[in-house]
Amino acid sequence: MIVRQLVATYVLLVALAIGGFTIPVAVTLSGQLRGDTESAVRREAETAARLLAVDDDSSRRALTSLVDAFERETPGRMDVLLAGGRPAGSLPMPVASDDAAFSAALAGREWQRWGDASALAAEGLVLAVPAQAENGEVVGAVRISYPAAPVDTRIRQIWLFRVALAVGVLIVAAMLGSLLARRLTRPLRELNEMASVLRDGDLTARAKESGPAEIRTLARTLNNATETIDVLIRSQRAFVADASHQLRTPLTALRLALDNIADGIDDVAVREDVERATAEVVRMTRLVNGLLALAKAQAQVAAVARVPVNRVVAERFEIWRAVADDRAVELRLDAPASDTFALATPGHLEQVLDNVLSNALDFSPNGGVVTVSIRRREGMVVTTVLDEGPGMSTAERERAFDRFWRGPAGQGRSGFGLGLAIVKQLVLDIGGTVALDEAPSGGVAVRIALRAA
Repeated sequence: MIVRQLVATYVLLVALAIGGFTIPVAVTLSGQLRGDTESAVRREAETAARLLAVDDDSSRRALTSLVDAFERETPGRMDVLLAGGRPAGSLPMPVASDDAAFSAALAGREWQRWGDASALAAEGLVLAVPAQAENGEVVGAVRISYPAAPVDTRIRQIWLFRVALAVGVLIVAAMLGSLLARRLTRPLRELNEMASVLRDGDLTARAKESGPAEIRTLARTLNNATETIDVLIRSQRAFVADASHQLRTPLTALRLALDNIADGIDDVAVREDVERATAEVVRMTRLVNGLLALAKAQAQVAAVARVPVNRVVAERFEIWRAVADDRAVELRLDAPASDTFALATPGHLEQVLDNVLSNALDFSPNGGVVTVSIRRREGMVVTTVLDEGPGMSTAERERAFDRFWRGPAGQGRSGFGLGLAIVKQLVLDIGGTVALDEAPSGGVAVRIALRAA
């Protein structure tokens, strides 16, 4: 968009400059061409008038030769009329001898008009001059009718040449403007590419500090901000991962100690207390393992690759088939016959499907169906997992991706509300989106959209 705007502005400025120079020059040349034509016609008419003013045979012969030469060598017509409306010697009677041009010339005035030339039956220049004797008496008039077509053709050629030249200059200006604009906006495109990499979760991306001073300053500021965010996020992830990892050892030791204590206790009430404490330790261990899995999901940033979604879903079905059979749930795949490829980090889609299929199987009733459909829409590969469970309300679906949140239907079941949070993190890391909708069967539809390969 910026490139187009810069090129359009540059071309517009060049067009205004060309217009401001070309149009006045073309108008001047057109006026000069008409003026040259008028001057040439006037010279011929005045020469003929001087010959007509001399009343002798040699002057009449010279006048006749001049009229013949003019009409032979030019597209115009020369007419001569003596005072009293008589033809001059051997020359024919002029056409339209009573027109305004002859009337003005015989009255001693010069006549010049561009318009209808009756002697030519066309548009043109009509110029008439009086022929005056030495005593000032008007003895006749000379009228020249010159067609406008040759002059108009020449004027059109002038304008066409100017227009063609202007178009050529504008094309060259557009090409040069495009090159210049692309060179100027190249740092912006590099910043956009760096932002796209950041969007995919790679906080190690840095922009090149090149181009104008303003762009370099912006790139430096963006790099500094990215580095700061990277440090903060890495610190946060490291803290969660380290804390989760460090908690596993004391929890394991605590469980072993409780098991040893339970083995040496005969009191039933005390044994029940120890078993409850052991159950809480097991629960805390699972919670720590979930936090560690989430921290690993947040920390995994890798290049995306072409992943065959159909085959990945089929492989996960094989893994979860035994669990589905135990719960009398049917796994059904609705996908095109040919492979559908999406862009994903290797291993991410498998983790996403494992979490989603685990939830779907947990909430599906006996004899239910879990359907996974794969469709390609508007440059995205959409994988939808439908279950026939109790479903979720709109408010519950909005909170389902929050960490540690569990809906009413999940109370009393295993898990800590981290599964969908991990799914969302993994999908966002590979530039996709995930959403929850109501399934036609009343359950939940998990829609995972990844960029098509």
